[in-house]
Amino acid sequence: MILHPTVIANLLAAYIGSGMVLYAVFYGVQILRHWDIQSGHELQLVLERKTYLISTLLSYVFGLQLLSLFLYIFTADSLTPLFVGAMCAAGTLNVDGFGYPTLVLKIFSFILAGLWLVLNYADNQGYDYPLIKKKYLLLAFIAPFIILETILESAYFLNMEADVITSCCGSLFSSERVTGIGSEIASMPALPMMWIFYSAMSGTLLCGIFFYLKGLGGYLYAALSLLMFLVSLVSIVSFISLYIYELPTHHCPFCIIMEDYSYIGYLLYMLLFGAVVSGLGVGALLPFRQVESLQAMLGGFIRKLALASVVLYAAFTALVSYEIVSSSLVIAYEVVY
Repeated sequence: MILHPTVIANLLAAYIGSGMVLYAVFYGVQILRHWDIQSGHELQLVLERKTYLISTLLSYVFGLQLLSLFLYIFTADSLTPLFVGAMCAAGTLNVDGFGYPTLVLKIFSFILAGLWLVLNYADNQGYDYPLIKKKYLLLAFIAPFIILETILESAYFLNMEADVITSCCGSLFSSERVTGIGSEIASMPALPMMWIFYSAMSGTLLCGIFFYLKGLGGYLYAALSLLMFLVSLVSIVSFISLYIYELPTHHCPFCIIMEDYSYIGYLLYMLLFGAVVSGLGVGALLPFRQVESLQAMLGGFIRKLALASVVLYAAFTALVSYEIVSSSLVIAYEVVY
């Protein structure tokens, strides 16, 4: 194990988060089995007191879970000088077999944690906790992924050895040799991907605006929001990174978080993740619009989520467009500098 402050911070956050989630799941199971808001039984009173405490704890835990994704990437980037061959977080995550699986789980957990926070906020607005069983079912679904993430993250950091020779991002995200998913994405033609990105984004934004104005097409917008998230991640590797680096062969999605590029990657990823969580939140809450205790507020809250998602996607697109327009790189059908 490499004793580094950010490594210790990651592990502490993971262990504390997992412990709190397990504690919450224990009481969540009791709530799923015994919750009855109409009952005056002593157990119901205990559960009502417990659920307020657990919801508060989980709000902090899942807020920490959102931050842990960026802390993990920051840590991987800060450890780069310790490994031969690593030029950025891409190489550090490749020092053993646990780095990239942990990253994938963190992305998945980020989205799930964000949806739980959205569901919890809506539930707390109802006087009878109308979504309490739904949010604890979601918690039961999230918990195994949080635990698995903690196990993999521990294995990643605890097995780190400073004398490991790793791969640089140039080989992991190279369009010359298709040897992995990063290289496959990097080899996608930049201009067609640009058309796909802007076409998909236009459709997503129009759908979101239509839902905000008319209240129709919410499920479609949630689906498009998730699709746009995936298209955007692919686009960052395929063509967006090229304009930021002003190099026709540098496809790395991690170097953009470095100081050399004004940490623009962090802003891009924050906008993107905020947009997809808000967009999916629309679809998650739509089935509950007719719940009596939520009717007065839920419609307006869902519209605000849609607006937030649209604004974040629009800001992401504006930032990408600025980088393209201000870049000195010119991409033709045959990529040339």
